[in-house]
Amino acid sequence: MTTRRTDPPLAVDESTTLLAFLDYHRDTLRLKTEGLTQAQLGATLPPGKLTLAGLLKHMALVESSWFSEVFLGESMMAPFDTADWDADRDWEFTTAPQDSPKQLRELFDEAVSRSDAIIRVALDLGGLDGLSAKESRHHKEFFSLRWILVHMIEEYARHNGHADLIRESIDGVTGE
Repeated sequence: MTTRRTDPPLAVDESTTLLAFLDYHRDTLRLKTEGLTQAQLGATLPPGKLTLAGLLKHMALVESSWFSEVFLGESMMAPFDTADWDADRDWEFTTAPQDSPKQLRELFDEAVSRSDAIIRVALDLGGLDGLSAKESRHHKEFFSLRWILVHMIEEYARHNGHADLIRESIDGVTGE
């Protein structure tokens, strides 16, 4: 394993804490998917259909959706910007097993890098209280950067639990 995961610091300011937990969970997903073949990344844990490949591609989509599309009001990154979501609402999950481990990791890392750049600029301009360009479909309010960061941590934490179970079923690897 080459991914190094750092525990979040215990007593720092709010933005540093949120970013450290986000990075911690990103690295957890990297660890759970590291060193596996394409077939292993495409394996399911019956009766579910979720794969580690799907989780990597889904979280790349989530990064691009929340930071580029919702926060900035721009298009999502490729390939998400041209996917036929009307034909397949789960496109990222259904196509991921056809992608190589290298392609999935590069897509995920690119999405994270783009998100981090957006976060840095947003923190400089408006801090955690900076508001998104798009409003919530449900509440007709804008999202604060703080809300998006907490939501991203929640999204990773939930899917990292799935990744734990799937990875253990593939090769017995367990751990944090």
